[in-house]
Amino acid sequence: MAYQAGGQRSQPRPVPESLEAQAYLQDYAALLEALPFPSVVFDHRWDVVLSNAAFETLFRGVGPHPTAMPGDNFLRFVLFHPDAGTILGDHESSWCLPMLAHFAASLERHGQDRGLQSIRRDIAQDPIMEAAYRHGLPHWIRAVGANAVEHDGAVRPLVHPDPRWGRTDCRIVGETPNTLQNMGYARMTLVLRESRKATPAPRRTRTARHGTAHLRIV
Repeated sequence: MAYQAGGQRSQPRPVPESLEAQAYLQDYAALLEALPFPSVVFDHRWDVVLSNAAFETLFRGVGPHPTAMPGDNFLRFVLFHPDAGTILGDHESSWCLPMLAHFAASLERHGQDRGLQSIRRDIAQDPIMEAAYRHGLPHWIRAVGANAVEHDGAVRPLVHPDPRWGRTDCRIVGETPNTLQNMGYARMTLVLRESRKATPAPRRTRTARHGTAHLRIV
């Protein structure tokens, strides 16, 4: 199974106790591997349960991070990894704000969850991220409409390390079968599009790591 996209997990990966559920996930991992597009299965904290080789390839160039590797927790990667913006185009408006909106909804449903509380504490430690979460996010949702925060069907820019894709777009497809949903998991696939002329991905430069987050505007 392709479980991890680089780095080392800070906490044990969630694994169902049922042998039948584990067998299902093994077979589902084989299904993911057959896909040419990046695909990932995660729980309500966005802890990654499964990811395929295409997902690993997309994020193979990111530097190490103690808590925000894309193969560990995709939400933390989007919000806190300093390399996220080199891959996720229009990083703040197209990725950070929608993810913050989903995080807020998860926290409302699972307020006592320690993993979500830990993410909330990390958001609070960064003044700009905290301002975005508490004040900018409600204003942004009112301005762009509720559909803008939905992942399924959204078209968002990417910078792929493979020059065959380069700077392109992806359509996010949320396709979660009942069995996964009953386990508390969801699946997201990034269907790469050829709507833009493929151009080589720009050379990545490491950004200075001043603090945990990297939002600049709200």
